[in-house]
Amino acid sequence: MFFEGSEKKVELIVEPTLGSLRSFGRAFWTDIVALAKADIISVISNDQCDAYLLSESSLFVWDKRLVIITCGLSTLIDSLIAVIDHIGIANVAFVSYQRKNEYLAHLQASTFADDISQLRQKIPGKACRIGHLDSHHHFIFTSEKAAELASNDTTSELLMYHISGPLAQYLISENQSEQKICQLLQLDTLFAGFDYDCHLFSPLGFSVNGIKGDRYFTIHITPQEQSSYVSVETNVDVNAADNPIAVQLLALLQPISWDTIGFNTPIKAGAGSHNVCLAYCSYPIVENYHVHFSHFQQVDTEVLNPELM
Repeated sequence: MFFEGSEKKVELIVEPTLGSLRSFGRAFWTDIVALAKADIISVISNDQCDAYLLSESSLFVWDKRLVIITCGLSTLIDSLIAVIDHIGIANVAFVSYQRKNEYLAHLQASTFADDISQLRQKIPGKACRIGHLDSHHHFIFTSEKAAELASNDTTSELLMYHISGPLAQYLISENQSEQKICQLLQLDTLFAGFDYDCHLFSPLGFSVNGIKGDRYFTIHITPQEQSSYVSVETNVDVNAADNPIAVQLLALLQPISWDTIGFNTPIKAGAGSHNVCLAYCSYPIVENYHVHFSHFQQVDTEVLNPELM
């Protein structure tokens, strides 16, 4: 069994003069995610955010911002174009479109180049690749207009490949439960006080969204043995001395390699005697607002088994 865990992501900030995105309602967002070939599974809300758990990852909607993450064979660019058309280009304060390289790229409906060709017909911007072309890498498009980006506006992404250890083994075992996975991930400790919503997919896979005020986190796990992948995204400080979330998740999931992507925040998750940083870059979106990328790998030798075909 294979599922494409590699994700596409949209972040959109609207002008202050536009009404609340949350007022569009569930029916509107159902139609939007359907354009990406996804469905809404469930939703949790608080005074500041609606968090939708999707069949293909997550959607978070605040009054003036939204984040959509999709995986599999999703066509997220169609969702983004539809949102822009609905609110009007003049109401877009900032937009970014991000796409990780896929394992089976030939099965996708489009390439990143195809996607930004569509997007540039709506909004001017610049695009780049971060990471080596022959390894894990990421494509990012950002609009030229970025007036609403603030220095304290940060997002952290931790992307882990080929997880191992007891938690990884449980994630491919029979008779799993959502409660047990949340317990093993130590969510009540790492994200104390958050309300969260999770879903266990069949035969394998797990997703969880969490919100607390305007803070959010989401974790998506594709645990297949030949190409396991875990993505974590949050606007919580993952480097806090009293709760180093990124370091603790790496210890729990024991990936062979991992990427960190910090929007205006370097992520301290990898320096150590058993790990090596293979690549790093800092990419400016605008002055004083950078994307920090690092690719890490364990230094211990991995023993591989040949896969019969």
